[in-house]
Formats: sequence, structure tokens, C-alpha cells
Amino acid sequence: MALYRDQGVILRTWKLGEADRILTILTRDHGKVRAVAKGVRKTKSKFGSRLEPSSHVQLQLYGTRGDLDIVTQVETIDRYPQLRDDLDRFGRASAMLEAVDQLAQDHEVNNALYEMLVRGLRTLAELDSPLVVAGFFWKVLALEGFEPYIDGCVSCGEEGPLVAFDLDAGGTLCASCRRGRALSPEALDLLRLILGGRLRDALAQPVTSATGEVDHLATDAMEHHLERRLRSLGVLGQG
Repeated sequence: MALYRDQGVILRTWKLGEADRILTILTRDHGKVRAVAKGVRKTKSKFGSRLEPSSHVQLQLYGTRGDLDIVTQVETIDRYPQLRDDLDRFGRASAMLEAVDQLAQDHEVNNALYEMLVRGLRTLAELDSPLVVAGFFWKVLALEGFEPYIDGCVSCGEEGPLVAFDLDAGGTLCASCRRGRALSPEALDLLRLILGGRLRDALAQPVTSATGEVDHLATDAMEHHLERRLRSLGVLGQG
């Protein structure tokens, strides 16, 4: 197999032997790949610090016939130091990486998901808001074909007032069809901004109880879709 170059975001790492590390990487042109970075845990390693979760890197890899390719060169595009210096923010970034790791398929190119992750990490590095990850989750769910219906009652079609959200139904519900969880008008407005392509407007809103509603609902919706808990947010105490 030949050498190949690509850009990627490090999703996950774990130790191999005494000096090596296995990486899971979402690449732009080769989908999700797993690779070995040899000797990166040695103190004299040239690029060990560049291969940490959330790092956006330019890579050269040697493709093998096995499950693991081999990293031969690394150049940093962005390490997002703002995330690494803030444990809470890094935990949120880790939740984004974990969700993408679960959604991305091995060697299946998904440019939209890759670009969404890069933009999401960049935005989280710029803005410390819980709505960054919430917006990312909702956008990714929409990309996966699971965008919630929020323009009316998902059960009867009534336009409003909409007072609840049900994950199994996949959207908002009116007072007559109410089930699931209560949804405030302010949280519904934020959802409409996010899913309507106005995430920046949503991020500009002051943090209120509605922010927490949308944040927790986004996490629950992602976990509902993945059919598993996001361990990264469990460490933060959410959910």
C-alpha cells in the first residue's frame, strides 16, 4: 500500500506497548481511519504532542493491509489551546469527538461531517457557550437525517402553541398531544435559530434557563440516536 496525505481531526487515542499510540482520526478524504503513531510517547518524539484528541493536523500515513495504518509525518493546523486550558470546555469538545467517533464509518468519506467538526471545534475555542455543542449536535442529527420537526405538532399538525418535545416522536407537540418533556417558548425560539441556520444569532443570546433546556435536550437527542450515553458529558456531570 502507498503513502497518502490528508487532513484530519484526532478523535481518540490510546496506548500501545511502551512507546506507541493508536489514533482514531476523522480525515477529510479517507473517512475515519485508525493508525499507529510509533514512538510518540517517548520524550524525544518529534510529534507526540501534536497527536492529541481535538488536534487538527496535516498527516502523511502509510496504508497497510491490516486494520491500522502508520503515521509517518504530522504538521499541526490547529491545536485549539483555548480548549486544552479549560477542563470544562475540553470536556465539551470531547463530547463532540465522541459523538463523531460513533457516527463516522471506517473509510467512508463524509466531507460534511468533517467540515462540521472542524467548524464546531473552532467555534468552541472562540466562544465558551453550552449552545456551541448543542448546536453541533442538532446540526449533526440533521445531517444524519434526523432533524426534529419544530414547525408544528409532530402528532396532529397543529401549528401551536407548542409546549413539549418528544424524542421518540421526533419533534414538538401541542398541549393536546403533550408527552415527553416540557419545552418553553424561549427554548423553541433557540431551536428554530439553530436549525434555521442562525447558530451565531443563538450564540449571541444571553444564557438563560432556555439555554440549559436546549443544551440538555440536544444531548438527550444525540444519545437517543446513538443508543448509548456520551461518557464525556458524564464526566462533566451532565445528564
